[in-house]
Amino acid sequence: MYLLDSNLFLELLLDQQKADEVEQLLRRTARERLHVSEFSVYSVGIVLFRHRLLGVFAQFLDELVLKGGVRVLRLSLQDIWGLPALAQRYNLDFDDAYQYGVAERYGLEIVSCDGDFDRTQKGRKTPAQIGV
Repeated sequence: MYLLDSNLFLELLLDQQKADEVEQLLRRTARERLHVSEFSVYSVGIVLFRHRLLGVFAQFLDELVLKGGVRVLRLSLQDIWGLPALAQRYNLDFDDAYQYGVAERYGLEIVSCDGDFDRTQKGRKTPAQIGV
């Protein structure tokens, strides 16, 4: 079971360097094994709205979440209260601490292009490691 970081979706939707790896991950992995944080949905929305890609955001929601079966997870306020300790322990910014907190709370492996997770206890997998 995997937690997909925001940067994976942005790689794909903005056709960046690792877009092909992310696409393979999404094609080859059963959707019921894939999860995304509610925070990631908002983060992707912020970036796509900034780029005036409103239709791309609607398509992202529709294809991956609403019809696609990727489960959206959130943290409770009690869980969020613990994020500063995670951030301090692993030297993470808020968004990475949130992702890490979701992965811990739900027992998921983190899939990300972000090397910041490499210094955490859970570590991370890259899209290429999952999409094969």
